[in-house]
Amino acid sequence: MDAASLLLVGLGNPGPQYASTRHNVGFWVIDEISRAAGIKVGQRGFSALWGQGRIDGVPVVLCKPQTYMNLSGRAVAPLAARLGLPPEAVWLVHDDLDLPPGRLRLRLGGGDGGHRGVRSVIAALGSRQVGRIRVGIGRPPEGVDAADYVLQTPRGAERDILNAAVRRAAEAALTLVRLGPEAAMNRFNTAVSDPI
Repeated sequence: MDAASLLLVGLGNPGPQYASTRHNVGFWVIDEISRAAGIKVGQRGFSALWGQGRIDGVPVVLCKPQTYMNLSGRAVAPLAARLGLPPEAVWLVHDDLDLPPGRLRLRLGGGDGGHRGVRSVIAALGSRQVGRIRVGIGRPPEGVDAADYVLQTPRGAERDILNAAVRRAAEAALTLVRLGPEAAMNRFNTAVSDPI
């Protein structure tokens, strides 16, 4: 395995029954980056699907853990260790209930925000200095449990908003690789990423 500068990890659940759910937004973004950068995510190992390549000359690895969301760290930590990457070179892409649908937030370090996939990665790496690209999915309607809400399939206008957010999140990841975290955060942590 070649040396890599960044590990971009989409959090989600494996299997067709979860593929179109809100909780799999991280997988959607990795698929979009894969298409944009021409990096195939088809290798199996480390309890994940992954692929490596270069984005404007920068070596990166794209990863979709196959452990189920709550055990994501079991895939991320061994892969990061094999690549020799510190936690701050690991960026997680995931859904976020605390952001309105379509809103993006990039951040390096911090807590898990109640997201169990992020919590698993932090615990496995033994560090909170992990990057995050958070994609807003909004709060569930009154009377709908959050655990059920994240496993539902968005439809209609909401799906259109999330599709646009996925494209923008992929663009944010590409900017992160090319120009670094500060430039990516300055550009994408703005009101421009609010839902249309």
